[in-house]
Amino acid sequence: MENKEEIKIRKKRENPESRLQRACIKWFKLQYPKETIFAIPNGGKRGKIEAAIMKGEGVMAGVSDLFLMRGKEGCHGLFIEMKAKNGKLRENQRVFIEDAERKDYKVEVCYSLEEFIEKVNNYLNKK
Repeated sequence: MENKEEIKIRKKRENPESRLQRACIKWFKLQYPKETIFAIPNGGKRGKIEAAIMKGEGVMAGVSDLFLMRGKEGCHGLFIEMKAKNGKLRENQRVFIEDAERKDYKVEVCYSLEEFIEKVNNYLNKK
């Protein structure tokens, strides 16, 4: 039987956005095995030293969570920002989205697996 501390730690680690993103990636890899999608690991808690190293390596706050590496209809690729239900974009995310769109990338914000499926299918199935 779990004690209160184990339950507290497990609950703290539960992340609805992470669960959603993992489900989306699982679906994508089954549906589009020849396409390339990858995560951009900007989020999460890090120690000061690791954060400084990552910043020096080019990690940039606000960059979308996923990138689908396929150009379509004048777009160089698709950035996808994952948000849990009722999640809100931060200002640095809005700035990144505007910058990416100015540079001819498509950007979508997805709040559910169904929304992810619809937006990815629409993007990849354009002629």
